[in-house]
Amino acid sequence: MAFIIDGKAISTEIKDELKQLAAEKKAEGVEVTLAVIQVGDDPASSVYVRNKKKGCEYVGIRSLSYELPGETTQEELLSLIQELNGRRDVNGILVQLPLPSHIHEDTVIRAIDPRKDVDGFHPQSVGALCIGQKGFVSCTPAGIIQLLKRSGIEIAGKECVVLGRSNIVGKPMSLLLLRENATVTIAHSRTRNLKEVTGRADILIVAVGKPKMITREYVKEGAVVIDVGINRDENNKLCGDVDFEDVAPVCSAITPVPGGVGPMTIAMLLNNCMESVSLQS
Repeated sequence: MAFIIDGKAISTEIKDELKQLAAEKKAEGVEVTLAVIQVGDDPASSVYVRNKKKGCEYVGIRSLSYELPGETTQEELLSLIQELNGRRDVNGILVQLPLPSHIHEDTVIRAIDPRKDVDGFHPQSVGALCIGQKGFVSCTPAGIIQLLKRSGIEIAGKECVVLGRSNIVGKPMSLLLLRENATVTIAHSRTRNLKEVTGRADILIVAVGKPKMITREYVKEGAVVIDVGINRDENNKLCGDVDFEDVAPVCSAITPVPGGVGPMTIAMLLNNCMESVSLQS
């Protein structure tokens, strides 16, 4: 049976390290502050925002909450971001996605000062990642690198397949793996002979958004499988993009859903908040 990579335990380890750092900053007179903006009352977004606030509280980061009505205009949202960009007491700005359809997400992301872009979505942050410069890294891919490293899984020289090409997970994930000296293939819905491609992977990272799509035929024996998916199955139970019961017996290590990648995303957001202080000094 595979080793279960415990994202809850590893994220707690990271948050405890950050708690120590936050206390040291506070002793120096610096209170690290994250501004969280939510537009509308999408239930899933509300859960994510609540978890982010709880994470801040645990670590000792001050969080400012802006819960705006769904009919807020794009101009009003941009005006708030501009105000927060200019505030010296705000280190990070997070706009919870998705936004209502009348607001253009890309315009909003670009409006955030790159030095406060703790989600790592600003084109400047993405460009810095591409050319190996310092900048914020998208939280989920950064969390996956930490999961692998802190579980003692070697990345350098390994054949890695990233299944999914989104701007938030797939693309930055592939760049981070390259940075760690892996050999990387990006696969997606149009990839031919998908089982053959994924079957080569020493490390398979799955972010396709299809419940239990990946079964053991897609997985090389002894591979490490990281499941980024979060879906509901036919019984309304949380599940990933990987059929855990089917795949776990053939791989060497696997992340569960829930309790795998999810907790790491918030831990890395908090880590980005801590790093924002030095970017702004």
